[in-house]
Amino acid sequence: MLKKGLVLSSLALLLAACGTGNSDSDSSGEVATSEGSTEQEEIVIKVASHLPPMTDIVEIAGDVIEEPYKVELVEVSDNIQYNEALLNDEVDANFAQHEPFMEKFNEERDGNLVALQTIYNPVVGFYSPVYDSIDEIEDGSEVALPSDSTNEARALAILEHYELLTLDPEVNKYEVTVENVTENPHDFTFTHIDLLNLTSAYEDGVELVFNYPTYIESIGLTTEDALLLEDEEDLTFALQLIAREDNQKSAEIQALLKAFTSQEVHDYLNELSEKGHLEPAFDPGE
Repeated sequence: MLKKGLVLSSLALLLAACGTGNSDSDSSGEVATSEGSTEQEEIVIKVASHLPPMTDIVEIAGDVIEEPYKVELVEVSDNIQYNEALLNDEVDANFAQHEPFMEKFNEERDGNLVALQTIYNPVVGFYSPVYDSIDEIEDGSEVALPSDSTNEARALAILEHYELLTLDPEVNKYEVTVENVTENPHDFTFTHIDLLNLTSAYEDGVELVFNYPTYIESIGLTTEDALLLEDEEDLTFALQLIAREDNQKSAEIQALLKAFTSQEVHDYLNELSEKGHLEPAFDPGE
């Protein structure tokens, strides 16, 4: 019995010795060094996005986010994956859409996504490989509209603003479709195309093509080349930082939000604003 007791005592001392090295971690995630100082373990925040300048903004936010957080950009290839990834907890946030688009996704997928903050308002409009002015638009022209309902409504509102058609005033302007066109004096033919393929429609010669500056820039065009531009001062369609209901108030997301509304991001948006691509939709530091 005495020998067994000595063995157990020796084992206890050995285990205790193994637990006292040069560093240790406490329950808060801080690591204690041999000098007694502490440093926090890195916490990665995954943000899904798909194209510049959205991906650029994610990276700028990653450069300025406070420790111990690190932003990891998760690039996707379409306008479906970033919401599916967020809904399925594969990422912590996304930055690629406006609130009406998010709300439509929630409705269709029984989602719990929430819009946290407007970041910038893109200048959208119609481009034409055929016409140089609105006066040249001919009857029977084909008009390429985005296939998602929220951007379709936005595109139709631009056409109505330029008095190229009339929409049913009884229908919410953010929900109108081609079915709500009450007057079509130019006898337009409407074609619905995925947002990411609208630039190809322009290259294929479609007379009027709705597009974002982000996409049309890929073929060397800017808002200065647009035939029709949106005249919209509210921020309904401003791109937003999106999270989930269950994580929106977490320390990680609040740190991400602070980085997204930093002076550095605002300065970058101002540079793009000078080119006519967009307008910042927040005041830094607020």
